[in-house]
Amino acid sequence: MKKLVLGFLVVIVWSACKSNSGNKMTLPIFGSRRAVSKVVDGKTEVDTIYQTIPKFGFINQYGDSITNKSLDGDIYVADFFFTTCPSICPIMARNMLKVYDTYKSDGNFKILSHTIDPKHDSVPVLKKYADKLGVNGNTWWFVQGKKEETYDIAEKNYLVAVKKDSTAAGGYVHAGYFVLVDKQKRIRGAYDGTDPKQVDQLIEDIKALRAEPDEVIVQ
Repeated sequence: MKKLVLGFLVVIVWSACKSNSGNKMTLPIFGSRRAVSKVVDGKTEVDTIYQTIPKFGFINQYGDSITNKSLDGDIYVADFFFTTCPSICPIMARNMLKVYDTYKSDGNFKILSHTIDPKHDSVPVLKKYADKLGVNGNTWWFVQGKKEETYDIAEKNYLVAVKKDSTAAGGYVHAGYFVLVDKQKRIRGAYDGTDPKQVDQLIEDIKALRAEPDEVIVQ
């Protein structure tokens, strides 16, 4: 299941894709991009527009509406799971707890875990799941919504493969990636959520991302 990734085939060399500026690390920006020309003070300049996470709407474990606006000004990590998953999800949850414990006091950081089984994973089920993990407050949201919308945003925007598969353990197949998103809602990294070393790197990369200015240009 770890290998089911649509757009992150280059993640296997993600550590080599970062660039240094002096002693500071700059994370790459993933996804599509396009050049846009604009006139500034009579001169034509070319700006790069990067792929961003689009508008969305889900419900979290408290029954609150969570939209893209709820994450304005935040760095966040997104992943996909389901509460009855018998394989990689428990490992992912334990590893995500390390990220949560490191940044839960940071008011501008969030974790967004999307269930891919919204029929079973109701709001009360998600709340029970969060409570079992010891998660409280508003740093880590477990969200559910329409199945089609969840799958669509997973594959088209977060570039993570998910699907229902009756032959798989638990009935679903999904990639176990933690996707790092910056304040401008651009993807800045993807990490195998079952690999402690990559999760440790994610924690370090969040620190690097927090040190960046709100607007950063990556060549």
